[in-house]
Amino acid sequence: MSRRRTVKKRIPVPDPIYKHALIETIVRHLMKDGKKFLAYRIIYESMRKIAEITKQKPLTILEQAIRNITPLMEIKARRKRGYTYQLPIEVAKSRGTNLAIRWLLAACRKRIGTSTSNKLTQEILDAYKNSGNAVRKKEEIHKMAEANKVFLKKI
Repeated sequence: MSRRRTVKKRIPVPDPIYKHALIETIVRHLMKDGKKFLAYRIIYESMRKIAEITKQKPLTILEQAIRNITPLMEIKARRKRGYTYQLPIEVAKSRGTNLAIRWLLAACRKRIGTSTSNKLTQEILDAYKNSGNAVRKKEEIHKMAEANKVFLKKI
């Protein structure tokens, strides 16, 4: 972390088809070994499948799914007098979105299926319905934060 000045927040350039920064962020998280074209192909195929299944705009479904996964609280470890306390803290909006995307793609990669686009489609639809592994991860984090609220008074 720089002591001299704060780092300017870089806003990703919107993707070419949907013109939305959220999709570009997902593509950057999905990309491996610099294969951005493959990541674009996976996300666009997934969006096409979502549109076919739901008969709605896929961008609104994706935004709602990310909103359903985004955590409000998270746990930070703090040391005081030799004890380590797990303190619940609020999550900033940008960090919450990044965590949601990370959890969505992790749940997608864990899923058993044929192709990544099919797995991503199913995980997005599950998150849209407030179910699935990514939403369960958020709920676990919230339960831990709720259980550790008593430590806020000690510190």
